[in-house]
Amino acid sequence: MITLTVLYGTPDDVEKFDEYYDGTHIPLARAVPGLDDAKVTRFLPGPDGSAPEFHLMVQLFFADAEAMGAALATDEGRALVADGANLGITPTMLVGSTG
Repeated sequence: MITLTVLYGTPDDVEKFDEYYDGTHIPLARAVPGLDDAKVTRFLPGPDGSAPEFHLMVQLFFADAEAMGAALATDEGRALVADGANLGITPTMLVGSTG
């Protein structure tokens, strides 16, 4: 299994970001053919009350690297990638293998 992990820093307007992310961006992600699952994590302050380094993480799961490449090359995949510009934050992206 291949995981594309996308990390977003804290936006200037958290409420607006979360509303757009949940209402528009994640539905676009879930429409991508070949995507096995998508999990969103919103980070909380640390045990000492410190602010988290990131606001949000999404993990997109694909069967393998070939499936991920094919999924992101579809019209839905390209729409998802293009919509990322509407979030107003340049994310950190990591690709990893699980299992």
